[in-house]
Amino acid sequence: MLQEVKDLQQRAVKELVALSDINEGKDEITFRAPTGSGKTHMMADYMNRILSANENIIFLVSTLSKGGLARQNYEVFKRLKDNNTFPSLKPFLISSQISTEENLYIPTDCNVYVLPRDLYKKGGRLMQGAMTGFLQTMTHNLFGAGQNKQIYLIKDECHQATKNLDNLSKDFFSKVLNFSATPKLTRGQIPDVQITDEEAVQAKLIKQIQINDLTQEEVNLYKLEDINKRFVEQSIEKLEEIKNEYIQEIGVNPCLIIQISNKDKADKEWQNIIKPVLDKHQALKWMLIVDKDKDCDTNDDIKKKLPVNKWKDYAKGSSSTIDVIIFKMVISEGWDIPRACMLCQVRKTISDQLDEQVIGRVRRNPRLTDFENLTLEAQRLAMTSWIWGAEPKDKKKSYKVSLIKSFTSDIQNNIQVRTTKLSNLLSNKTFNIETFIDSKKDKTVNDDIFSLYAKLNKQENDLQSLCYDYAGQNVKSWVKFTENIDAIKREYTSYICDYRQSMKEDKLTSFPLSSVYSENDIKLSINNWVWQKRDNNRFAFDSEAERWWAEILQEISENHFAKLETLIDKEDYKLLLWGKNYPYNSDIKYEYYDEGIHKSYPDFIMKDKKGRIHIFEVKSINQSNSININNDDYLEKIDNLKECYKVCSEKLSNHIFYIPILKGEEWFIYKYENGEEDAISESTFKHSLE
Repeated sequence: MLQEVKDLQQRAVKELVALSDINEGKDEITFRAPTGSGKTHMMADYMNRILSANENIIFLVSTLSKGGLARQNYEVFKRLKDNNTFPSLKPFLISSQISTEENLYIPTDCNVYVLPRDLYKKGGRLMQGAMTGFLQTMTHNLFGAGQNKQIYLIKDECHQATKNLDNLSKDFFSKVLNFSATPKLTRGQIPDVQITDEEAVQAKLIKQIQINDLTQEEVNLYKLEDINKRFVEQSIEKLEEIKNEYIQEIGVNPCLIIQISNKDKADKEWQNIIKPVLDKHQALKWMLIVDKDKDCDTNDDIKKKLPVNKWKDYAKGSSSTIDVIIFKMVISEGWDIPRACMLCQVRKTISDQLDEQVIGRVRRNPRLTDFENLTLEAQRLAMTSWIWGAEPKDKKKSYKVSLIKSFTSDIQNNIQVRTTKLSNLLSNKTFNIETFIDSKKDKTVNDDIFSLYAKLNKQENDLQSLCYDYAGQNVKSWVKFTENIDAIKREYTSYICDYRQSMKEDKLTSFPLSSVYSENDIKLSINNWVWQKRDNNRFAFDSEAERWWAEILQEISENHFAKLETLIDKEDYKLLLWGKNYPYNSDIKYEYYDEGIHKSYPDFIMKDKKGRIHIFEVKSINQSNSININNDDYLEKIDNLKECYKVCSEKLSNHIFYIPILKGEEWFIYKYENGEEDAISESTFKHSLE
């Protein structure tokens, strides 16, 4: 798994733990993260950290009953406990099947209780005293028989109402934690901690969305049924276009999900819109999954003979031959199918939450655990989801930007940027790992292999790779390595943090032919750089600081930036060699170390009239409601980047690196050239280009 994924998830969990302080923390906390970002894993990590610090706390996890989500969560918790990833968890699934002759049985020796929400309802056996009795036993100390515990209630998919549990909250629950991709703001579920979609996409945790709209002319021309039919046709054509490449490059059979309406409209949509299109594509296998099993259908004759629940299980698998899944409301939550990369929404919903949940079905990374092993082209394919008919709730579409047409090769040939990578400990010629490990004494009492595996999995990716490079298939070598991993990590960290040893030149690259960015209100009109959009020249930026720095570069560009040589004689058009380094598709990145190897994608690249390459990573230490950062962590990251860029400038001739930091309305600029750091002002920066 990519280090960026681990860091993003661990940052969120760290913030949740900080807000959960028994004495100073909040009583109710809301966590928002997009579907597919690993909320269940982060929930388990959070509970494990709390339980490791305080054995007097237990968790009640309320989970939707739809699609067996409660059992799915329980099985994840149990697996993470059994493989020693989160050993403090002792999960139990509350079920109507676990009972005595009179009451449901709930043991009192566990610390994570998973409750299907609909099990605690009016008329249900839990509401006949079993739940209240259990909570009283766990929280009270009645005549010395109670356990006097504190209970934290976690509402998974908290946008769904839990009125019955809410009535108990003041009496029994010390804290309430809301988890959802779409928290209900009208119920006060305002995120205290969140992973934004942009952060998750940047970390390669979820896919980038590509919205497929009809032109205004088509919208005016077609009726609604015809528009929906066109959407279905386009989505199936796209599926057939990418299918072979997806299988060959990613090793996964891609899947299109088509969502239809509920009740009476569904049959009409199936018969008049979808099935006629599928009938023209006989090679594709499809499944129709609706509320009643008897109404489900498939053209896979082998699967048709099995129970419908077996269809659903089979359809999830990466190698499943089912190409198209048509459904109503069945898989809006809790049905994980990472191979799904396309969504066509025929139905018209009135629920933003439903749209977001369904869109999330096609945004999961299909190769999350070993994404780094894919080729660059395969990674780009795996990180795209195609959407027809549905839009994200916040309407923040992803827009495509492209290098100026007719001059793409000229731009890439004229802007040539050298990047760097960090090499691992095996590249250190003065260090012999076999000699180092052999010098360590054998342990008197060996750890069990599961504990060693869990310990290894908590290390950064590069250290795990180092283990398998050294041990190969030899179990004895693997055990010896993991037993001494703390000592090896000290050697590894000492080497990798010495950038003059570990940093190596990597590739010579340029801007990609195209990239994408998310629309927002932080915009600037730019006419003279390398990028173009389809509709206008107003480009959005990630922060106010980034936009302000773009204004500075735009202001000085005419006098100091190199002009594309093929256009020098054209007075009516000026194309200067500078642009934003949009991370999507970009190879312009620099590795640095911060408890794992990270990649810095600098914000702007420009070439000056002297042929020098200038590289800018813009930062701001002003407070912002739109950015989720821990100030100490943020400042530490800036310090790590300073060390990285300093050595980069020493190793890469003709490359000058900058970290402009906005404080208030003033810029503090760190400049790195030939391995030297210089703190300069905005005016000094401008003069240095003359």
